[in-house]
Amino acid sequence: MSNTLPKSVVFRFLAVVLLSTGSAFASASLPETLPEAFAQSTLETTASIESSGHLVLFSPVREINNEIRSESMARLPVSGEGQLYQIARDSSRREAREHYLGLLRDRGAKILFDCSGIRCGRSNVWANQVFSQSVLYGRDATQDYLVAGQVADDGSRWLTSVYTVTRGNLREYVWVEHLKVAAGATVPGLGSVNNRIVGPVVVPWQGGVTYRFDWQATDRRRINDLARTEGARVVLVGYSELAADESFSDAMGRARKATESLSEVLAKTGVSRQQQELLIVGPSVLVTDPARQGDRVEVMVITR
Repeated sequence: MSNTLPKSVVFRFLAVVLLSTGSAFASASLPETLPEAFAQSTLETTASIESSGHLVLFSPVREINNEIRSESMARLPVSGEGQLYQIARDSSRREAREHYLGLLRDRGAKILFDCSGIRCGRSNVWANQVFSQSVLYGRDATQDYLVAGQVADDGSRWLTSVYTVTRGNLREYVWVEHLKVAAGATVPGLGSVNNRIVGPVVVPWQGGVTYRFDWQATDRRRINDLARTEGARVVLVGYSELAADESFSDAMGRARKATESLSEVLAKTGVSRQQQELLIVGPSVLVTDPARQGDRVEVMVITR
């Protein structure tokens, strides 16, 4: 096992780590299944979606001369379903959004675009021109949207869109689209994914002498399965948060020890040390994704 990578490899891995907006690691969840509904909501409408040119937006929406404009959008050949839910009064659309974000991250989906409030554009355009669901017309300041993509083991690609809004009467709704994209279509932000690089799986850690790692059993199994692929390399990128009363070198040391500890865990579960590469960045690399913060090790698998 080597603790030092060539500079060219380090730069490539850092680029992947920084550009990744979410975990692209496929979990055991089947991408073709609809995301589980938010518990504090009631299903109102289900719509079958079969289209050779379904509109999906990957940037804020505008309407100019009755035409939809967006810097990044695509009309895609898809098949799937849309579902409209009303959120219970004792809950909130923000809780619903977090529910779906959590499910998508557990599945290993990549967030391709998300926005909140007026930054998304006008709610009436999303409601009437994009989703064709007039009940979604609400306040521009109280809306949010995200679209996530996932590549399944068989190469099929799936998109999930989630739009939530508060209407003028304070009722809150969520619209979920789950779509399979036909082969050959170009999906912005997804079609160019390097399928040889799988990850990162974000593994938060705690401790100092012994370490506790917070990660899912499905992720552990998936890492082990991919590591069995001929020529696969497992890269552990160690991060630490610089505390107010510690030096940079101490923070780097904490990251190194935690990463080495996780390396030992992987070795005991079947990922040989010879397959592993450790890259220690400590607090030296800042990532804006809120799901990738604090003391953590990010695990990536590189296949041939």
